[in-house]
Amino acid sequence: MRFRSLVLLLVVLAASFAVPVSRAQSPAQTNAQQASQAQTPEKPAYSLPPEKLKQAIAYSRIRVVLDFAESGWGIVMLVLLLALGIARWMQDVAVGASGNRWVQGFLFTFLFLFITTLLMLPLDMYGHHESVRFGQSVQGWGSWFGDQAKSFGLTFVLGGLFVMLLFWVIGRSPRRWWFWFWIPAMAAAVFGVFISPMVIDPMFNKFEPLEKTNPALVERLEQVVQRGGISIPPDRMFLMKASEKVTGLNAYVTGFGPSKRVVVWDTSVQKATPDEILFIFGHEMGHYVLGHIRSTVEFIGLLLLIEFYLGYRGIGWLIRRYGGRWRVESQNDWAMLVALMLVFSVLSFISEPIVNGYSRAHEHAADVYGQEAIHGIVADPQTTAQQAFQLLGEASLTDPNPNRFVEFWTFSHPSVASRAAFAAAYNPWVPGGHPKYFKR
Repeated sequence: MRFRSLVLLLVVLAASFAVPVSRAQSPAQTNAQQASQAQTPEKPAYSLPPEKLKQAIAYSRIRVVLDFAESGWGIVMLVLLLALGIARWMQDVAVGASGNRWVQGFLFTFLFLFITTLLMLPLDMYGHHESVRFGQSVQGWGSWFGDQAKSFGLTFVLGGLFVMLLFWVIGRSPRRWWFWFWIPAMAAAVFGVFISPMVIDPMFNKFEPLEKTNPALVERLEQVVQRGGISIPPDRMFLMKASEKVTGLNAYVTGFGPSKRVVVWDTSVQKATPDEILFIFGHEMGHYVLGHIRSTVEFIGLLLLIEFYLGYRGIGWLIRRYGGRWRVESQNDWAMLVALMLVFSVLSFISEPIVNGYSRAHEHAADVYGQEAIHGIVADPQTTAQQAFQLLGEASLTDPNPNRFVEFWTFSHPSVASRAAFAAAYNPWVPGGHPKYFKR
């Protein structure tokens, strides 16, 4: 995991909780046998016309290659920074610039972020180029670089604070820093969930009251909210101008307490029917009602605690084994941060299928909840949900038949094909059926 990714995980972990239905296309997965059980072989629940299927396969392959390439290059890059003495050079520059530890820490953080961002930039730019070429993004390069600059600045400020905190804790408890640092890290993650809708999200997208642009949709969303037994007043419902950057569809609930709000992308309003938007929103509301935010915080917290401990053990081994060659003499060296991020990168890659498997279970539960939540509000919940997945898959060029290993390792959502098949077949309101989350 790159340094920027770790910092943003800790501070804006909210993105991990309000996971949109449309993010299932990253890249899409399928179970053809399951799909055929709900639909005839001639007409599966999710399918693409030949030309669009060809594009979806090509785009999915590019995303898969980029996903693994970024992970692999991120690890190799950190090894090179250490082996070539660049990490030590960054430390020498920081120490030589000032005797003040704060100046040293923030300067080292800046150099580390600047160098790693430049090294990753070609892959990031290629990814954006392909998303534009395949019609998934309409964001110009000026706006894209602007978002990159904002992300860099945010990571620098917050990352610098985390770096100073980390080394302060290491100085106080050399053998238990992994535990004492984990506590404020988790506190920052929870705070990030709260503050992200009000501070972080508006830095990258434009929002306006949904009641101002689509009061009829607000009234219908309120029906789903009331059925779910939660309270989100109309002034907490917003329209996001997603069409300025992307072509995908989404609607979600984010934040908690005073920051809780409903967000509907303008692309969803433009392309989806109101019934389909209600299902997408019902899915996201399910994450809240079913306690997925709390359980995800607990799960990620436990995983981070384990990774922090393994990071402590791993950095000790690396310093003993390669410290002389890398000129990283102890845990108190600024250059140690590069070695620590190397350990975290490896651990993050290894744990990716565990996290994604956990996420897929939540996403399926939210699908069930969303379909049950719109029962009695839309005329045909099964068809509505199935058509919503069809629309999402088409808009996002979701490949119906990806590699199964890729599905296991990288997909945070069940396949669009299997979700569409389940939606078409799931009807617990028939005689003898039993809804899982709502009373008959």
